[in-house]
Amino acid sequence: MLRVASYNIRKSVGTDWRRRPLEILAVLNEIDADVVALQEVDRRFGTRTSSIPPRAIRDHTRYTVVAVDARPGGIGWHGNAILVRETIAADSVTCLTLPALEPRGAVIADLRLGQARFRVAAMHLGLLGLWRKRQARAVLAALDRLQPALPTILMGDLNEWNPDGRCFKLFGRAHAVLTPGRSYPSRMPLGALDRIILSRDVELVDTAVHLSSRARRASDHLPVYADVAFAGSAAAGRHVRPLVSHP
Repeated sequence: MLRVASYNIRKSVGTDWRRRPLEILAVLNEIDADVVALQEVDRRFGTRTSSIPPRAIRDHTRYTVVAVDARPGGIGWHGNAILVRETIAADSVTCLTLPALEPRGAVIADLRLGQARFRVAAMHLGLLGLWRKRQARAVLAALDRLQPALPTILMGDLNEWNPDGRCFKLFGRAHAVLTPGRSYPSRMPLGALDRIILSRDVELVDTAVHLSSRARRASDHLPVYADVAFAGSAAAGRHVRPLVSHP
């Protein structure tokens, strides 16, 4: 079994409007996922460096950053980054610039755990429905071009409030669109904006929103996660863990 998670960290700015990257890392340690997709990881202005110092990731977690063609000091592509447990290696990375009025992107990584290979996409879609639809098509088209076909997990902030939104329908044609639960805003969640999407060859074990008191403070989004299985994923050597729901 593999645990995957998605988290919009709002550049590590908490609900008290103070930047606390170590709180973000503490939340990730609570979830204990094998692969994490982060959104809004890099600062938006100036040098656009990572809001989480790479050294802090090395010192305070067991994660490594999947390398992308980022600006010096950054770890993401248009704010999207993928962290993996140190036993997981990245074979290749594809960075997408998505059609949008404002900068939007996605990162697709082919990952390897022992003999098992799988694909993860991290994305952050736009605020306008028409552009979200175009962005979903762009991500799906990029996945179709990649060979060989692999078990695929897409994660991110889709910015879609409507449970019947068009981007969900596009992803749902060949994938299972999960609804872990309401994740935004973190203090009083109303919208299920953060989603995990699975190709048909990935089995869902369970999924949830991480509801710890620390997570409610660390960002304006709550992280979501899922336990999944696919051919070869037993190589993770990880037992089925109970879903975490701290008070």
